[in-house]
Parts: sequence; structure tokens; C-alpha cells
Amino acid sequence: MKLAILDRDGVINFDSEAYIKSPDEWVPIPGSLEAISRLSHAGWRVVIASNQSGLARGLFSVETLNAIHAKLRHELAQLGGHVDAIFICPHGPDDGCECRKPRPGLFHDIARRYDTKLDQVPAVGDSWRDLQAASAAGCAPWLVMTGNGKKTWANGDLPSGTQVRDTLADVVDAWLEA
Repeated sequence: MKLAILDRDGVINFDSEAYIKSPDEWVPIPGSLEAISRLSHAGWRVVIASNQSGLARGLFSVETLNAIHAKLRHELAQLGGHVDAIFICPHGPDDGCECRKPRPGLFHDIARRYDTKLDQVPAVGDSWRDLQAASAAGCAPWLVMTGNGKKTWANGDLPSGTQVRDTLADVVDAWLEA
């Protein structure tokens, strides 16, 4: 089984410091849905792992988050692609949970769900916490320069072995050419 783990905001869709609080605010980064569709067609399982502290902050409801993800799935389906699952951390930064990135809890949940080891499973993010969680779980971290990627790159201190590409489409190109 080929498995890919993707962060959502800043990797698949444009991010916002004010959070993505409605389906209307969820706007895909050009080429990202097409990239996921190419993975789907190539037999990959695509899973999203996303911190969603806006739930804990009361900025949106679970129903609204489900509507945002329904929009993502619908737009992706129109391109012939799909995501297998979306794993979220609904907690705030001070809640001390194990699932909030940079902790690897979401990744461990994914490993249990798919009954697999995550050794070198590629995981794409745009922030240090995405890469740290991926690395802590044994995944191969990939940084994209969309979202917070340029700031993350400039700050340095990336996990060992982090691969860097401009966009999710560029990452998928590298995976499918390998």
C-alpha cells in the first residue's frame, strides 16, 4: 500500500491567520487537487492530518468543519480523486493532547487505522510542527513553500532528511517519477 499523509491548510488550500471558518473560505491552492487526483489514479491512499484548534476556540462547529471537508471531497471528486480519511486534532494549543502536531498522535492514529508502520511514509506540511510530527512518527517529511512554507524554510531547524518542493504538485511529481 502506498500511503501519503498531507496537512490541509497551507498545503491543499490557502491558509488564513483568522482560520478557515466556512466552506466559502476554503479555497484550494492551484494544482493541489489535481495532484491528489494523480495520486489516487496511481493507487495511493491519501490521508489528511490537520490541527483544527478553531473547534476548541469556538470559531466554527464540527458541522461546519464537516461542510468544509465535504467541499474538499466534492471538488476533488470532480477531478476523479479522493482522500481516504481526514484525521483532525480538535484541541487548542494549551490542551496538552497527544494528537496536536508537533506531537505525533495523529500519525499514530493513522498507523493504527491502516495497520501499517509509517517508516518512510511521505508526509507533506508547510510548518515546522507538521514536519516535526511526521519525523517523530517515522515518516519522511516534505516541506512545501506554500502557506507557511517560506517562513518555515527561513527559520531552519528542519527535521533530518526533509525534502523541499515549491508546491504539492511538485511533491507529487517527485513521488510519481521515483
